[in-house]
Amino acid sequence: MAGSQSVSVVLLLPLLLPLGPTWHAAAQRCPQTCICDNSRRHVACQHQNLTEVPNAIPELTQRLDLQGNMLKLIPPAAFRDLPYLTHLDLRHCQVELVAEGAFRGLGRLLLLNLASNRLNALPQEALDGLGSLRRLELEGNLLEELRPGTFGALGALATLNLAHNALVYLPAMAFQGLVRARWLQLSHNALSVLAPDALAGLPALRRLSLHHNELQSLPGSTLSQARGLARLELGHNPFTYTSEEDGLVLPGLRELRLDHGALQALDPRAFAHCPRLHTLDLRGNQLDALQPLQGPGQLRRLWLQGNPLRCDCRARPLLQWLARARVRSDGACGGPQRLRGEALDALRPSDLRCPRAGAEEEEEEVAAARPRAPAGTSKEKAGEAGPCPRACVCAPESRHSSCEGRGLQVVPRGFPNDTQLLDLRQNHFPLVPREAFPGLGQLVSLHLQHCGITELEAGALAGLGSLLYLYLSDNMLSSLSAASLEGAPCLGYLYLERNRFLQVPGAALRALPSLFSLHLQDNALDRLALGDLAGVRALRWLYLSGNRITEVSPGALGPAQELEKLHLDGNELREVPTAALEGLPALLELQLSGNPLRALRDGAFWPVGRSLQHLFLNSSGLEQISPGAFSGLGPRLQSLHLQKNQLQALPALPGLSQLELIDLSGNPFHCDCQLLPLHRWLTGLNLRVGATCAAPPSARGQRVKAAAAVFEACPSWAARKAKRTLVPRPSARRTPMRGRRQGANKVGRGQV
Repeated sequence: MAGSQSVSVVLLLPLLLPLGPTWHAAAQRCPQTCICDNSRRHVACQHQNLTEVPNAIPELTQRLDLQGNMLKLIPPAAFRDLPYLTHLDLRHCQVELVAEGAFRGLGRLLLLNLASNRLNALPQEALDGLGSLRRLELEGNLLEELRPGTFGALGALATLNLAHNALVYLPAMAFQGLVRARWLQLSHNALSVLAPDALAGLPALRRLSLHHNELQSLPGSTLSQARGLARLELGHNPFTYTSEEDGLVLPGLRELRLDHGALQALDPRAFAHCPRLHTLDLRGNQLDALQPLQGPGQLRRLWLQGNPLRCDCRARPLLQWLARARVRSDGACGGPQRLRGEALDALRPSDLRCPRAGAEEEEEEVAAARPRAPAGTSKEKAGEAGPCPRACVCAPESRHSSCEGRGLQVVPRGFPNDTQLLDLRQNHFPLVPREAFPGLGQLVSLHLQHCGITELEAGALAGLGSLLYLYLSDNMLSSLSAASLEGAPCLGYLYLERNRFLQVPGAALRALPSLFSLHLQDNALDRLALGDLAGVRALRWLYLSGNRITEVSPGALGPAQELEKLHLDGNELREVPTAALEGLPALLELQLSGNPLRALRDGAFWPVGRSLQHLFLNSSGLEQISPGAFSGLGPRLQSLHLQKNQLQALPALPGLSQLELIDLSGNPFHCDCQLLPLHRWLTGLNLRVGATCAAPPSARGQRVKAAAAVFEACPSWAARKAKRTLVPRPSARRTPMRGRRQGANKVGRGQV
């Protein structure tokens, strides 16, 4: 038997020998600027300013991380020598063009991440050869259009992320070929029109994210093409009315989000053809009344918080239906005065009274709460929309009017009275005069980008009582008056980026009590002063990136107590504005990257420690971080970005117990005994952190997390090891107790 085994081994040796050197040679190859983990077949070349895909990457590599480089162009067959790749990360690489056939040869690739680049188009055959791809990340690019057939070769794709692009229109068959796609993300674009067959050919789609777009009405017939949808996210779109005629027919829909829009009325049969609907989110709209819903017999959750609900006798059917159908609900009364603020689910039908005749206060409230005629109902006749200026195009079906790029010298007039979106961008009228938009009381979105505007006269927005979105980006504005914005009390989103503001137009903002999101990026602001945000109590998102801010005064942010996002990246702050963060109990995201901070002192983020989830400190020249810099953080912090700084050392951060992401790449860590606490902390994290040693020379390029040999000479390393191995001799008194414990342990082990 032994002899036969020897013969077998000898016979197999000629077959095995060629494989050994080939694999060994491949394992030894590694580009000079990269880190190669041969045991896991991973190669990382992050933040190396590479302008092309490096040579000499081992052929057997499965995961390649190139994020943070300067590739700009992905040429044809750029990865032809890496046929075993399963994961390819090209985030933040300034990619402007993906050539046709760029990924040919990557037949095993499962994940392709092209997020946060500068792509404004995808050639027809750019994604050819990716027949096994399961996930494609295109978030945070500049894509303005999708061509049918672009994704035709991705038959195995399950997730496609196109969020945070510049899409305005989805053509028919835009996603043809994605027969296995289950989640399509299209949020944070500028989508206003979906072709009737835009979602055709997606039989496996279960989740569709369309929140934060500019859809003026529910595109029911288009959405109903994806009949397998179970979750549909349409929040933060300026819908005003939804009815059964919108044609939403989704038999498997379980969750529908229509939160934070402009809904003023909802037809009781709006979701009659969604019989399995379980959760309906209507938070943050303008609903003052709601009738019992007919059709979704499985509805169990109805979210109404943030609507001005009128709790009088007309609300009794709603309350009775909620109890009878066992629908869990939230929401509070907006009126009458005696019930204002009362929780809806705490009321009884007997609490809901009809207004008394002759009661002036209640009559005024009833008049204010009287249902408005919903825009776009079937009662409107096709010919009632009115005329259209000669240089423009007016679409009665979508109620959109456009004069984009027509060389106009003055703001045109004569648009249909039911216009909801008006696009005047890329014309030239330095002055927007008084009452520039007469008769447009239903206007929701107004685009005035790239128009050379230097001034809005007082009363320029008069009569725009429904306006939610105002785009004044890329103009020449240096100031705004309160009088210029009066007439648009519902304005929620104000875009002023890339103008000439030297200070925050605080006086003007006081005319906007509903302001939700303020964009002032890339201006010339040098400070945020006390009083700049007075009156903006509804503000949730504040974008001040790319200015020259050197100071945020204590109390300057105080009026915005509901603030969730604060972007101060790319400014000239030399320290964290700790005092200014007082009084922001809801802050979730803080962007401070790209400021010359250099150091973080103890308690720098203490005021927002209980709420903050995402903290960005990358590219901030940080050289020193105090041990208590992040004290107070931890209960909710999910991501911490410290990449591309000048950190040679960093204390351990055991308080940050809920981290899902921490990025320490691009720092010149000095791996000596001072860094031992960080090494120990990192080894306990099940996260990729990107921290590598820059010194001493013997450790250069090693991961801090894995460089145990570097720290074995440290005194505390030896002392801790000795402490772990030392077993104290039990005293005689403790013997009986120890015996009982051992017996209990034996029983426990036996039971298990």
